[in-house]
This record gives sequence, structure tokens and C-alpha cells, in this order.
Amino acid sequence: MMHPPGSDIISFRPAKARSTEDDETFMGNMESLDELTTWAKERCVPMVREITFENAEELTEEGLPFLILFHDPDDNESVKKYYEVIQNELLEDKQNVNFLTADGNTFAHPLQHLGKSKKDLPLIAIDSFRHMYLFPDYKDIFVKGKLKAFLQDLYSGKLHREFHYGPDPSSSERPLIDGKVPETSSSRKPAKEKTTPPESTFKKLAPSKNRYTLLDKDEL
Repeated sequence: MMHPPGSDIISFRPAKARSTEDDETFMGNMESLDELTTWAKERCVPMVREITFENAEELTEEGLPFLILFHDPDDNESVKKYYEVIQNELLEDKQNVNFLTADGNTFAHPLQHLGKSKKDLPLIAIDSFRHMYLFPDYKDIFVKGKLKAFLQDLYSGKLHREFHYGPDPSSSERPLIDGKVPETSSSRKPAKEKTTPPESTFKKLAPSKNRYTLLDKDEL
């Protein structure tokens, strides 16, 4: 949008290296603080955020599971593609999950936890704050509905259930969990011998439960 001479405008310009969105100009009433604040918040808190050691505590406090794209820091193309898939297919999941990207060099430990390394980037995983679940094949995000189904399996408890008890009878495809293939019915162990998948790594970045000391009201 061209800037009209002699008039003020407010524009939002997304990071071009990580987004396919165009610049956007505020078309509302600039004298309305509430209207402007709402518009700004919707754009300045992006659909897809980058997790770092600096903001990890804040993100974990939100209490939503993470869907994370681990990528090479020089690879902006996979970030753009990931963003596109989320914009086109997963907008309604925004209330249920945090869509994140992570530098695969910085977060090498979670990759090891998944049985992966830098050479396997890019890859996608869910951290539920209990366990980590690996999306089987990054390229499948381009198959419409695949990433959506992966999230639905998290919500339904299927990812966790299939790790312990093998695939559901109707399952034809089994996601990798913590870099491992869930047990099949022929190799399933007795319930007393069932194993627990490795714990979440990102929950360790959450704030300490002892961070605050609440005073008794008589001490206030």
C-alpha cells in the first residue's frame, strides 16, 4: 500500500526470512486504543514463534504442548514451508498447541533425546511436557492432513497409547516416538513389563515451582 502524502499510517511488516506474509496496514481507527491494541497483538504475537533459552520459560508457562520444527540456522526455507502449512491447515489448533521453531544447533540435546542429530534436520516433533513424539517424515508435511492427523493423535492420547501397547487395530501407519518404533502386536510385552517413553526435555526449562514465596495473608 502506498503511503498517502500528508497522512500517518501504521503498518506491520513480518520477517521476510521466516514468513510468506505481505506487509499489512492498519485500516481501523487510529484514535481507538483498544482497536489498535487488538490489531497489534494479533500480528506481533506470531502464529509461529522461535524458542530460545531466553524465552523457553515464558513459553512453557503458557501450558500448551509444543509442535516444534528443528532446523539448521541457515535453513529459512523449511521455516517458511512449516509456516505455510500451519497457516493453511492448523489455524484452529492455535488454542491447543504452541507452534515453534528451534535452532537445531542450540537445541542439540532434544535431538539426541529423539535419536537424531544435525544431519537429520529439518524434523518435527511434539513435546507434550510428558514425552516427545517424532513426526515420522518431515516431507510428509506437504501431504495435506498429515500434520493435522499427528496433532489429533496427540489430543486423543493415541501417540502415548501406541507407544505402550502397539498400534491400534485400525492403524496402518505408526509415528516414531522418541526416535523408536512402537511395539507391534507380535512383539508386545506383557503389561507388567511395559516401558515408559523418555521424558520431555522442554519441561526442564519451565520455571521452578519454588520460584515464588507466597506470604500468608496476615503477613501482607
